[in-house]
Parts: sequence; structure tokens; C-alpha cells
Amino acid sequence: MWKYFALGIAFIGLLNQEAFAQQTEDPNKDLVQLSGLVLDGTNENELLPIPYANVYILEDSDRGDYTDFKGYFTIVARKGETVVFSTIGYKTVEFVVPDSLEDNRYSIVQMMTQDTFNLPETVVFPWPSREHFKLEFLAMDVSNDLQSRARENVAEDVLAKARATVVKDGRENASYYLKEQASNYYHYGQVPPMNIFNPISWGKFIKSWKDGDFKKKKKK
Repeated sequence: MWKYFALGIAFIGLLNQEAFAQQTEDPNKDLVQLSGLVLDGTNENELLPIPYANVYILEDSDRGDYTDFKGYFTIVARKGETVVFSTIGYKTVEFVVPDSLEDNRYSIVQMMTQDTFNLPETVVFPWPSREHFKLEFLAMDVSNDLQSRARENVAEDVLAKARATVVKDGRENASYYLKEQASNYYHYGQVPPMNIFNPISWGKFIKSWKDGDFKKKKKK
């Protein structure tokens, strides 16, 4: 009788160990650090990097990245997920992360080929030259209502509110990023100069001080 009791206790212990192992299983075991290069494979004799290409997860578009100036990217994905590569002027391609990976890192070289796309339609105006357009524009009869509306739209307070609230579009964000990257490359390998030693910055500071830009403005 004691023999069967001991076997029962051992069996229950094995079940508890298996259940505990399932509970403590690493939830991130399927995560993979996917890195690589995105190259222009249109010409097989010359492979060029594709900068600023979009890289995102098809199953979860909130997770994404973009390639740097040399075409390099890195993104965290799960095994079996589909990674999409897209950019203007190239065919969109997809890559499925292998679900049989044993390591949590994987590197690829993704080729993209150029694609033709249609430009938006062109509107042809009836004026043959700038001079004719100027004459027609000056002769245009604008009502008082339209003039009043135009003045309200370009008022300083309206424009200031728009600058503070309107979100930057993709072109403005890309321009800001390129300027920041160009500034970093300009001082690459050396310490950036400090504006405290810049006479031009000192001149701007003194002028702003004289103009009263640093005075506290009274609340209206």
C-alpha cells in the first residue's frame, strides 16, 4: 500500500513541475533581432544601398523602422512574422522571418528593384506666359467678403496658432532629420564647436537683449 502511495506522490510532483515549467516559460523566446542591408538590385553589376526605406511588421504596423543612409536597418520581430520593405520608386517586397530559428539574431540582405509609377495629372492654364497671367490676375474682381476672409486667414495670431498645433508632415520631418544628420556628419570624429565662442551668436544675443526679447511679456 505504501508503495502505491509513494508512486502517486511522485506522479503529482511531476505534474506540478511540468505546470510550473509551462508558467515560467520565457514569453520572449520567439523574438528575433532582424538586421541587414536593403540594396538596389535593379543592376546586378552595381548594388547600391537604398536609404530611408520603410521597414515594418505586416501583422503590427505600429512596429517599424527605416534604413539609414547606408541602407542598414534593425528591427525586433517574432518568428513567422512578415517584414515589409517599401519606398517610393521601388517595388514593395516582403520577407517572412523563419519560424525554425534557434538563435535570437538573424541577418539578411534584401534586394529591391525599381518600379515605374504614374505622376499626377498636369493642369494646363490658358495663359501663354507669366506676363499674361499677371494681367489677368490684376484684373480679377475680388469681392469684399473674399478679401476679409483672406486677411483673417493670414493674421499673425492665426498663423502662430497653426504653427504651434499643426503636426509636421512627412516632408518636413524628413527635412529636419536630414539636417540633423548632416550636422552630425559635419562634426563627425571631433567635438562640435560651442556657441559661447561664436562671435555671430554673441552678436545675435546682444541684439535680442537690446530689442527686449528676453523681457517677460504681460499677460493679456
